[in-house]
Amino acid sequence: MKLLLVEDHAELASNVISYLAKEGYVCEWCNSYQKAINKLSGFEYDIIMLDLMLPDGDGLDILRFIKQQNADAGVLILSAKNALDDKIQGLDLGADDYLPKPFHLSELNARLKAIYRRRHLGGAHDIIFNEISLNTDTMEVKVNDQYLDLTRKEYEMLLYMIVNKSRVLTKQSIAEHLWGDYMDSVDSFDFVYQHIKNLRKKIVQAGGHDYIQTMYGSGYKFNPNI
Repeated sequence: MKLLLVEDHAELASNVISYLAKEGYVCEWCNSYQKAINKLSGFEYDIIMLDLMLPDGDGLDILRFIKQQNADAGVLILSAKNALDDKIQGLDLGADDYLPKPFHLSELNARLKAIYRRRHLGGAHDIIFNEISLNTDTMEVKVNDQYLDLTRKEYEMLLYMIVNKSRVLTKQSIAEHLWGDYMDSVDSFDFVYQHIKNLRKKIVQAGGHDYIQTMYGSGYKFNPNI
């Protein structure tokens, strides 16, 4: 899961990012309205954690921008504002959930997982695609009921590709989703090929089909018709 945290409180942001990194998330951070708009204009995220009170703008305006630019992204409002009107307005504008400060990091994690399941997995914990099954809670993968020994990045890559099946994914988009937005300045994405190669090999060795199609000059596609 690729996240953006929009939060001007540096200590809170540091704690959230550190916790989510240990949970396996890629989490970018910005501390102002303008930086958030810049990030959202250039990159895609699964979920945006959004503070309503920013030093240079209103978080609700960012929410409006998100819904105009990237309607598929989930939004979790994080705010010390406890007024009912702010909560209602945020939800009416399209936010998925509202978590008031202060909060426990474990609850934040649970809310993020719930939003992702609702938006991308139909609310399910398990993804089953033909002979391949993934458990998003345990991060276990089976092919023909045989457990695969995948690295975390291989698991995340497989999940990302299945959720986006039939869609051509460039090497850059895969790299940014799994390693962060700073990857947009990397000269070569050959390491993506190596991860794809390893993932393919493990699936095929377990008796699965190779659904990952190389789109020469474009990237890769998880092709369900193979």
